[in-house]
Amino acid sequence: GTTARDFTQMNELHSRYSSEGLVVLGVPCNQFGHQENCKNEEILNCLKYIRPGNGFEPKFQLLEKVDVNGKDAHPLFDYLKSSLPFPSDDTMALMSDPKFIIWSPVCRNDVSW
Repeated sequence: GTTARDFTQMNELHSRYSSEGLVVLGVPCNQFGHQENCKNEEILNCLKYIRPGNGFEPKFQLLEKVDVNGKDAHPLFDYLKSSLPFPSDDTMALMSDPKFIIWSPVCRNDVSW
């Protein structure tokens, strides 16, 4: 997966731009390849000791694990998806393999990866 890269880059974004007002929020989700299967109370230790490991600690705000798509989507993601423009790419390209879509209903403006 991309966890080590993504969390390292989020720390870098926070370090570079927080003084200019950028707020980085880490929002764990298990809807993309079941890559975040830790419980909320396990996530920090997983980051510190497993991936990325080496004592990693997020410098940014890490929120609780949520769904970002489907009927149980967190209200923040419902708001963002309704407020941002729809993607203009291939409407069939939500995900390369539909077996990875584990939420319902599926909408064109769902967050994908």
